[in-house]
Amino acid sequence: MRVRNSNFVDYVKIFCRSGRGGAGSTHFRRDKITSKGGPDGGDGGTGGSIVIRGKKQMWTLLHLRYKKHVFAEHGENGSGNHCYGKNGKNNYIDVPLGTIVKDESEKVICEVTHDGEEFIIVKGGMGGRGNSHFKSSTNQSPRYAQSGEEFKEGWYVMELKVLADVGLVGFPNAGKSTLLSVLTAAKPEIANYPFTTLVPNLGIVSYRDYKSFVMADIPGIIEGAAEGKGLGIRFLRHIERNSTLLFLIPADSKDINDEYKILLKELKKYNPELLDKDRILAISKSDMLDNELIEEISTSLPKNIPTIFISSVANMGMIELKDLIWKTLN
Repeated sequence: MRVRNSNFVDYVKIFCRSGRGGAGSTHFRRDKITSKGGPDGGDGGTGGSIVIRGKKQMWTLLHLRYKKHVFAEHGENGSGNHCYGKNGKNNYIDVPLGTIVKDESEKVICEVTHDGEEFIIVKGGMGGRGNSHFKSSTNQSPRYAQSGEEFKEGWYVMELKVLADVGLVGFPNAGKSTLLSVLTAAKPEIANYPFTTLVPNLGIVSYRDYKSFVMADIPGIIEGAAEGKGLGIRFLRHIERNSTLLFLIPADSKDINDEYKILLKELKKYNPELLDKDRILAISKSDMLDNELIEEISTSLPKNIPTIFISSVANMGMIELKDLIWKTLN
C-alpha cells in the first residue's frame, strides 16, 4: 500500500534476472617448448544470483518503489592454461525484517525475520566445463567444451508484514492513533473522521526500568474487511506478526460486545490462527463515563479477556494499560 505523501511502502513487484554461466574453454597447451600439448581449457565462471538480505535498520520497502528491474552479472568464459572465468557478482536486495517474497504463482519463496539473513531467490547459472574435463584414454584431444547454464528470470512480489509486540485493532476512529501518540513519540495523523490512518504506524513504548516494547497502529477494520470492504485485507496481514492484540472500542459505541465480536469474526475469516494470540480489550474515551456507568458496562463485557477503561486525551489508565500489556507479553 502506498499513500500520497507517505514514505511507507509495504508492497512492491520487481523483475529479477540472474547471471548466465560462462562457457568452458576449448584450448590446447601451446608454448615454445610444447608444440602439441594436451587440453587445458578452463571452466566458465558462475553467474551472479539475486539475493534477499534482511536489514533491521529498515522499516519500509520505499527504496524499491521505483526499482523495477534487478539484474546480476554474467559469469565470464574460461580460457587456456586452466584459467577459470570470473564469477558474476551477486546482486543484493536489502529488505526490512518481516518481508515475504513470492513468485508469480503466489508461492512463498522465503520469509526474512532476522538481521543479516540471506536467501537466494534467483540462482545464477553454473559455468560450463572446459575441454580438459573431457579428455580420456580414447579421446586425448577433445575439441569441445560445455556451454554455461542459462540465466533465470521472473517477476517477484515482496510484501512487508510489520513486526511489533502489540497491534492495535479496532474500527475506524476508535482512538488508536491518539493512543499511540500518547504512549510513544510517534506522530500519526489524527482527525475526527474514519480512515484517517491509511498506513501502519510504529512506536516504541517506554516502560519501567528502561524496558520497552513496540506498538503498531493498524488502519481501521470494518465489517466485511475480509471480503475486501474498506481497506480490505491489505493491512490485516500486519496483525499476523504481532504477539499481542489490543482491541480498542470507544465507550460511546452502541454495543461494545457486538463490535468486539465483529472484529473477532473478521480476523477469523482472514486467518483463524489470529485468534490464538493474546488479547486485551481496552474501552477508549472513558473520560466521559462516571463510576456507575463503568461498573454497568463492566458487567456486560466478555469474561474471557482482560479489560481496562482508558482515555488517551485525559491520560486515564495509561500506566495500568502499560502494566497489563507488559504482563501479557511476559
